[in-house]
Amino acid sequence: MSDKNVTIRELAQAAKVSIGTVSRALKGQPGLSEQTRADVLSVAQALGYDLGKLRTGKPRRILFLYNRQLNSLATNQFYSVVLHGAETACREAGVSLSLMSVAAGDDVVAQVRRHDADALIGMGFFDNETMAAIRACELPLVLTDHFHNGLHCINDDNLHGAWLATRHLIEGGARRLAMIMGPLSHHSVALRAKGFRRALFEAGHLADPDLEISMDMTLPYDEAGRDAMRRLLELPEPPDAVFAYNDSTALNAIEVCTEAGVRVPEDIRFVGYDDIAAASRSQPPLSTVSVDKDALGREAVTALMDGNTGPGDTLQAVELIVRQSSRPPGAAERVA
Repeated sequence: MSDKNVTIRELAQAAKVSIGTVSRALKGQPGLSEQTRADVLSVAQALGYDLGKLRTGKPRRILFLYNRQLNSLATNQFYSVVLHGAETACREAGVSLSLMSVAAGDDVVAQVRRHDADALIGMGFFDNETMAAIRACELPLVLTDHFHNGLHCINDDNLHGAWLATRHLIEGGARRLAMIMGPLSHHSVALRAKGFRRALFEAGHLADPDLEISMDMTLPYDEAGRDAMRRLLELPEPPDAVFAYNDSTALNAIEVCTEAGVRVPEDIRFVGYDDIAAASRSQPPLSTVSVDKDALGREAVTALMDGNTGPGDTLQAVELIVRQSSRPPGAAERVA
């Protein structure tokens, strides 16, 4: 039998040893008996295992993965900037960067092999099935805007950012403060919801479940944000302020308010999250939590180049940007 695409996992199964034992045997590392090492090498030779997979040193080719079921990079103003940061860092390091979308049910291992990558960056949310398929590629892996136990993850400080946004609205006089949320299965969304609730609790505001609206993700994305805002406006007592889990949702919600004759910020104030380019150009300009999206991509590449792929969650600082959509009288333009 000869198959240069056989994985370490398959080799371990054939040799009836652990993946770690196979890796140490093939790399000539200590901690194994000579018999075990010889047995593993014999199985590897029989299966035609490609020893070129045991690359050492810095990666030469990085593959950037994203979940195509969430949104396209062409229309996602957050992820496209993260990708730009990764591409810039790779260019400066003399490393090749390629791009691939994945989704549940894909043969991810086979697709990754065709790119001949040395390392992977996974961006955004991946369901458990897709995450398992990515890990099965057995390549150094760093995640950004996502979290998974046992991996190196790079995120903005979602909890603190949401807390800043909510505290700002409360300090501006909000009494019925709502949040429009995306899927809570997403790491960043869950932390933003937690930050929202923490700020309410610290201010002595009772949480009202009617004011926490989850988007209906069976709808087209933009319509899901509009639908959530319509549901808030239909409440017997609509909110006087809204924290939206991202800017795109906030901008869609503001459109609904404008159509309904609800004035922003006079009748209802808004804060979004991410500081995408459209936020500063909207009418009114949108207050938001600014994330250094370019730095998320750069940091992911740096971690791979430095071999920093052990478990951990690196947090990037965030900043609250106060614009007209939420600004109470006398508020400053930028609030740290």
